[in-house]
Amino acid sequence: TVTAFAGTRRIASGMVAQVAVTAKQLIERGESETILVFDDDSGKVVEVDLRGSTEDVRNRLARLEPGTARGPGRPKLGVVAREVTLLPRHWDWLASQPGGASVALRKLVEEARRAHAGRDRARQAQEAAYRFMSTMAGDRPGFEEAARALFAGDRQQLAAVIEPWPADIRDHAGKLAAGSFDPPP
Repeated sequence: TVTAFAGTRRIASGMVAQVAVTAKQLIERGESETILVFDDDSGKVVEVDLRGSTEDVRNRLARLEPGTARGPGRPKLGVVAREVTLLPRHWDWLASQPGGASVALRKLVEEARRAHAGRDRARQAQEAAYRFMSTMAGDRPGFEEAARALFAGDRQQLAAVIEPWPADIRDHAGKLAAGSFDPPP
């Protein structure tokens, strides 16, 4: 999902296509503020082409729907071949594992994902909140203190520092940061 802002106002949240249409309709009604669309998982700005009519925007986004990639591996299962660089002793160890290198690597990755899931989620939430805050509030008073509180895991300090920010920016930053404070399951 994504969230769109016109200036400091949150104008829409949801799937890219519906948010883009809402943004386009706002522009057609004379919106003069810059519209930015943010990925809710990463906090990154999403480039959305709003040129043409509302129908043009819908059609463009329909064509960009993710398809299934075809190539080496087992694409129907989502398996994709990529390069991994390891030392010879690592390759030797992998080759000696039941099922070979690919099976051993998949098992190692899954084990690490399970073991570090909570910490990874918290880090990703911090990074998403920081990206959003940098873009929307990087020049606002208290930004540096807010970033320090975010990365220190201090929910109360973050809330206090961002309190004077515009409500929609403050609320969205708090929403993105929430996962960094919640204890891992």
